[in-house]
Amino acid sequence: MDILFYHLTETRVEDALPALLERSIERNWRVTVQTASAERRDLLDGHLWTYRPDSFLPHGLDTDPFPGMQPILLTAGGENPNGASVRFVIDGAEPPALSGYERVVFMFDGHDAAQVEGARAQWKRLKGEGHTLSYWQQTPEGRWERKA
Repeated sequence: MDILFYHLTETRVEDALPALLERSIERNWRVTVQTASAERRDLLDGHLWTYRPDSFLPHGLDTDPFPGMQPILLTAGGENPNGASVRFVIDGAEPPALSGYERVVFMFDGHDAAQVEGARAQWKRLKGEGHTLSYWQQTPEGRWERKA
């Protein structure tokens, strides 16, 4: 399993997440995006419908009918009803057990002290469990750069 930490320093999660979801769909990956609250999940849902006029990200909510059919599922809980192999954990959400995923991506806002501390705690816990982790930080241009 790949576990990646994406440290947002130049943009908000709303700006960075859609491009990562587009790449996931291009690779035919099923994705679950976990937010810290139902309100945040619903705001992200609205944003993904309108973030760019020339793009479409097929997605739905865990409260919608047939969540198992969604290529991208937005949730505020720990379930995986769409059988995703990739899980994005954003906004400092508490992740479920990670077994069964091929890739887990923690995205955290570098300007939010609680999210930074939460990401550090997750890193320490997962490293202690023997997982291989990678850390990515945004460049001033908003691109991702792997750090040592």
